[in-house]
Amino acid sequence: MAEAKFHTPKRKRRVYERYESPLPIPFGQDHAPRAFRVFRAEMMDSHVIVRDAEDMAQLYGRGYFGKGTLSRSRPSFTASDPQVAARWKDMKTDMPIITSEKYQHRVAWAAALLRRQGQGESAVHRILEDYTRPLELPGVHRRTEGPQQDAHPSGETSVPEAVAGTWDHSGTDGHSERSEETGDPSQLSGPTPLTSNGLSLGVHLAENTAPLPLVSGSGGEQQEAPGLPYGPSHERVLVEEETRGGREDGSEDSPAPAQERKRLVCRRNPYRIFEYLQLSLEEAFFLVYALGCLSVYSGKEPLTIRKLWEAFTTAQPTFRTTYMAYHHFRSKGWVPKAGLKYGTDLLLYRKGPPFYHASYSVIVELVDEGGVGSQRRPFSWKSLAALSRVSVNVAKELMLCYLIKPSAMTAEEMGTPECMRRIKVQEVVLSRWVSSRERSDQDEL
Repeated sequence: MAEAKFHTPKRKRRVYERYESPLPIPFGQDHAPRAFRVFRAEMMDSHVIVRDAEDMAQLYGRGYFGKGTLSRSRPSFTASDPQVAARWKDMKTDMPIITSEKYQHRVAWAAALLRRQGQGESAVHRILEDYTRPLELPGVHRRTEGPQQDAHPSGETSVPEAVAGTWDHSGTDGHSERSEETGDPSQLSGPTPLTSNGLSLGVHLAENTAPLPLVSGSGGEQQEAPGLPYGPSHERVLVEEETRGGREDGSEDSPAPAQERKRLVCRRNPYRIFEYLQLSLEEAFFLVYALGCLSVYSGKEPLTIRKLWEAFTTAQPTFRTTYMAYHHFRSKGWVPKAGLKYGTDLLLYRKGPPFYHASYSVIVELVDEGGVGSQRRPFSWKSLAALSRVSVNVAKELMLCYLIKPSAMTAEEMGTPECMRRIKVQEVVLSRWVSSRERSDQDEL
């Protein structure tokens, strides 16, 4: 059998991230003591999720563990509308900026949620009217100097970006162009009444109204609690609203036609969507067993390594096989990820997905010393050739990873992760033989 050649990983053309050192592993007492953080995760059904924002950033940034539940890879979901935020990019704020239409959608979702909880229509309208009323905008100002903000009798604070006309996205400096007529921000009228499904939310609410329930990224409902990943900046949003009013010259004698103007109004977000970091079972067990930097909770108690091994095996029958391969390649410095989109078990990245394309597509098989075992994925020559062709077309090499266990190993011994000490690994790189290419190579020699 010919020895496989190592090909240099293909680096991505555009890299937008800075590489951070992987999670530290304490080796001994001779080194200076360093702070060793233990992250917290929760097991929900057959998934492992991380809620804390700092834990999410550390786990993904230092080893690229998991993915955001609402993102392709790094947890980067935000409620802010990119186009609207670009129009107001000179505002110095971290609060999301959304359109009035999107805010109305969230109000409608919150109203539907309250109805499902048994609230009457009048109670729903009162709660939402109080919860979504305009708020003051402390600590938010423009980066460029301009007229001062004017407080309205309703208690809201509008941002002085009121200019007549409509937005023109053809501006080259990143700001939206409008018509040359300008108005006086102090003459802006109050916000238009919020509506949900055509129903006005103008009914006053008595004091001490209970806060609205929050909604997680997975669609589950939860109450607000300390330690959630988003703070007050995500509890409040800036809503871009249109209003009519103002005079062209500021005088009271010469009336000016009504002008549509845009401004930002701070309101509470009635339907908050949270993004969590979802870890695969292999990633979660590696962080618990190999690095010792993660605790997985089921209820109020953390699960032991033995219980995790059993729980993950029950949730995913192939977990033992895939984890042994994951542990092997992670220990060699690769970043394994799920290879489902290419029809394999794992994809191997150098450093991480943001920097390099995957080098290998890996298929994992568990066999005994005689090469006998129940194949997880029995291949025919046709299916194997098709999988090899797919890997070549996406610039990856197909690898068969054989986990060789002793013939005398029992099922009880496989019931603990200590069985990995007796497992041997054999890697076989599969490549297509092209006769025409072979003949040309022989002619050159």
